[in-house]
Amino acid sequence: MQEFMYKPAGNGTYCVCGYNGDEENVIIPESYGSGKITVIGDKLFSGHKEIISLVIPDTVTDMGEFLFDGCDNLRSIKLPENLECLWGYTFVRSGIEEITLPDKLITIPPFAFKDCKNLRKVVCGKSLKKIYSWAFGGCDNLKEVVYGDNVEVSEKAFESKELNT
Repeated sequence: MQEFMYKPAGNGTYCVCGYNGDEENVIIPESYGSGKITVIGDKLFSGHKEIISLVIPDTVTDMGEFLFDGCDNLRSIKLPENLECLWGYTFVRSGIEEITLPDKLITIPPFAFKDCKNLRKVVCGKSLKKIYSWAFGGCDNLKEVVYGDNVEVSEKAFESKELNT
C-alpha cells in the first residue's frame, strides 16, 4: 500500500507532504490532478525502514529536510534530473551506499549525508558549485566523491576524512 498526501506549492504545482505505506519499492507520482509534483516535503519517509528503493519523478526540483532520516535499508534511489535544491539533512542516517547527484544541483547543504554509515561513493553533477561543512560528516565508509575542479569544498565537508576526490 502506498498513499501520498499533497498540498499546493504555487504556480499550479504540488508538494508531497505526507506518506502512508509499507512498500519496499516506492515510486512517487509525477503529478496530482492537473499539477506537477515539484517539492518533496520534510520528513516524508523518515523512519520507514522497509523502503529499499525509491524513484522520484523528474518534475521534482526541491527535496526537504530529514527526508530519508532512519531509512536504514534504503539502498537505491533515482533522483530527478531537474533537482536543483537539497535542504539540510536530506539523507541523514539513511542506508544509501552509492548515489549520483543530478547535473542541475548547485550545492550540497550542511549535514545532507550526515551519518550515512553505508555511503561509499558519491558522483556529483556538472553544475555543482559548493559542498558545505559537515555535508558528509560521520560517513565512515565513504571512499570516493567525484566532483569538478571548480567546486568549492568547505574545510569541514568531510570532517578531515581522507578520500579519493
